[in-house]
Amino acid sequence: MTRLKTRIAELIDATGPIPVSEYMALCLFDPEDGYYTTREPFGAAGDFVTAPEISQMFGELVAIWLYEAWRATGRPLPVIIAEIGPGRGTLMKDMLRTLSRLDTALTAGASFAMIETSPRLTGIQRQTLAGTSATIRWHEAIDTLPRTPLLIVGNELFDAVPIRQFVHAGTGWRERMIGLDDTGGLRFFAGAGSVDPTLLPDDAEEAPQGAIAEIAPARTALMATISERLARLGGAGLFLDYGHLQPGIGDTLQALRKHDHEDVLANPGEADLTAHVDFAALAAIVRAHGLDAHLATQGEFLVRMGLLERAGRLGANASEAAREKIAGEVERLAGPQAMGELFKVLAVLPTGIAVPPFPATD
Repeated sequence: MTRLKTRIAELIDATGPIPVSEYMALCLFDPEDGYYTTREPFGAAGDFVTAPEISQMFGELVAIWLYEAWRATGRPLPVIIAEIGPGRGTLMKDMLRTLSRLDTALTAGASFAMIETSPRLTGIQRQTLAGTSATIRWHEAIDTLPRTPLLIVGNELFDAVPIRQFVHAGTGWRERMIGLDDTGGLRFFAGAGSVDPTLLPDDAEEAPQGAIAEIAPARTALMATISERLARLGGAGLFLDYGHLQPGIGDTLQALRKHDHEDVLANPGEADLTAHVDFAALAAIVRAHGLDAHLATQGEFLVRMGLLERAGRLGANASEAAREKIAGEVERLAGPQAMGELFKVLAVLPTGIAVPPFPATD
């Protein structure tokens, strides 16, 4: 039993069952034993590999989109270019290299920020970015960024923000809780209180007994903070994550450890806990703040941004083995059986502004 699992069991024994959202927050962000505060989860030696770690092409194309968004919004200077939830810093490193080649006036006039809550990951990011010429500042929240226009990117950000789950039990829906079984182990069960059905997806009424529905108020709150900032001070945002474009019923909570799935309750603090992102809910928040929200699959976005052309240039004078490696990276990033369909993209722009591959809205 992990140390955090023991502490969670003691907490439940003392105060009663806890909701999934609290369990998820403890597992990921507990200051002493949380997953993101105690380990480096990224890469082949960790538990999962993110798109920036797969290929430099991902960061290059994201940087090109941010550059085009900056141009389309009037080339504001000063401007902040920020990454929220920046992992090891690989994406920012690739973006800085690309932006410096695109426009030295932008990189000279912009300030760069990393929004990170984990001291451990902040240290790793500083190491990754140590060789860059840009001045980068670290922040724990968006609120402390300078009050200027903002270009912000988040890759695999929202999937780790805690969710609430509800189970269809009896005549209604009840919050899914985590309590103790007869042996003192962790287990799921339906809580006592019923939930307002208007919070749930439209098809919840027809769902069978035992069905799971998910909502994510912490995610929508974070999206609201970002949207309010962009609406007030200007800028644009790009967010890439795995999830669905339409809300629906289903249990997407999962634990990932050493590149394989395991029981969500098995090893608190030692496995990554995530859940699929409801992009429709995030887009609704964006539009409620008077901004445009554009949605696409990651495969569509990257291909339309020039992934295949960039791969061709990288492979033009490369060896056969290098070309095969590049082709494999393209498939992982954009292939329908890999990240291309499962991962989605949300672009946030001022109303009426077109930034390829997204057209302006009326």
